[in-house]
Amino acid sequence: MQGARLLFVTGKLAEPALRRILPDVSRQADFEYDVRVLKISVAALIRADWLLKNLGEFHDFDRVILPGWCEGNLEPLSDRFGTPFALGPKDLYDLGEYFGTESHRTVDLSQYDIEILAEINHAPRLSDTAILEQAESYRNSGADVIDLGCIPGESWSRAGDVTRLLRADGHRVSIDTFERREVERAVEAGAELVLSCNSSNVDWLTDVDAELVAIPDETGELSTLETTINRLSGRSRGYRIDPILEPIGFGFTASLERFFEARRRWPDAEIMMGIGNVTELTDVDTAGVNVILASLCQELGIHSVLTTQVINWARTAVGEFDLARRLVYHSINNRVLPKHVSSELVMLRDTKLRNMNQDELDALAARLTDPNFRIFAENGEIHVMSRDGHWQGRDPYELIDHVEAEAGPLDPSHAFYLGYEISKAITALTLGKQYTQDEPLRWGMLTVDETSAVERRKHRK
Repeated sequence: MQGARLLFVTGKLAEPALRRILPDVSRQADFEYDVRVLKISVAALIRADWLLKNLGEFHDFDRVILPGWCEGNLEPLSDRFGTPFALGPKDLYDLGEYFGTESHRTVDLSQYDIEILAEINHAPRLSDTAILEQAESYRNSGADVIDLGCIPGESWSRAGDVTRLLRADGHRVSIDTFERREVERAVEAGAELVLSCNSSNVDWLTDVDAELVAIPDETGELSTLETTINRLSGRSRGYRIDPILEPIGFGFTASLERFFEARRRWPDAEIMMGIGNVTELTDVDTAGVNVILASLCQELGIHSVLTTQVINWARTAVGEFDLARRLVYHSINNRVLPKHVSSELVMLRDTKLRNMNQDELDALAARLTDPNFRIFAENGEIHVMSRDGHWQGRDPYELIDHVEAEAGPLDPSHAFYLGYEISKAITALTLGKQYTQDEPLRWGMLTVDETSAVERRKHRK
């Protein structure tokens, strides 16, 4: 776009903000511009076929930039005016990113080298259908291996049958038990990994045709782990080691030290970390925890983790770790900070906020000529405005009372819409998120798209 002359098309309400933003963007992106303000208040309601009749003539522009919400075929416009037409961003505050003047990198996060074992807890208590559904959910979230968690002190006669079902559905399978018959049935049916092996079962496990996870006999005793490793090595049996990550308050830091010591003592060994003792047993959102644990694994060369998602706050832990392992792989292998790379794990708050000051809000309110409500969440308050007034405050109930007192009673449709949008706005203020009317709040990987009122109005026409 360097040296180009661009024509920006907008509505009356967005004109002041667009004119305020364009000078900096055009200077940094090196283009000249003009703004064409149409006889329509809301730029999002502009349609391509309407523009054919209402845009008017223009000359000597290299491209016309339309609001990102504009619907319809742009080719007739390009043919009619002899100039390429293009959609800009849906939010004009993203123009800097659109023209590449803000730092925004497209980063390849497809690479990783940490394997995820996702445990189905208490598998013997579940139906085959429930197990297959949970396994599919784990796979869709990024799990590489489905771990069947058995119940200590019980013998599950269907360990082999369920393993076959999972294998037939394309899953890799591990079995988590010390019970011999469960192990043998599962391995015979295709399980490739057994959790876990120590001095209590190493003698018969060395005859099982599967990789083993070696653990200490007692927490904190790497010497017993070394004994088990030596016996497995003597039988040429494949294994990985797990020094056991302990919960916070029960030796967490000391257990981290054991992982460091295990890597020093066995520099070439495959190591696994079971992270559920931290994600499931700590009252905290798990996304950040998963990133920190993934970072430890990446730096120590720990190439597999065992995780699960039983407690409600960890219900997306598998997907979180999948994103985390990609992020830290990119960061460590490229020696860059894991910052401004991907916002998929920024869920509670947003990466950045765009704020309008009071003067801008007042000026916008003064330009309104229709009864439709515009809603903003700015400077700690909710703002509702239309031609009938500008109301602001923190209490949504008081705000609605003021609106009805001055603008008149709300019909059910408008009351629902206003209540729905205000609830989003107050949530954004509470958490420090960006609120944009008619768009979903952004929750990173958990964001659910919604059909905005603007889009619904377009489709009704």
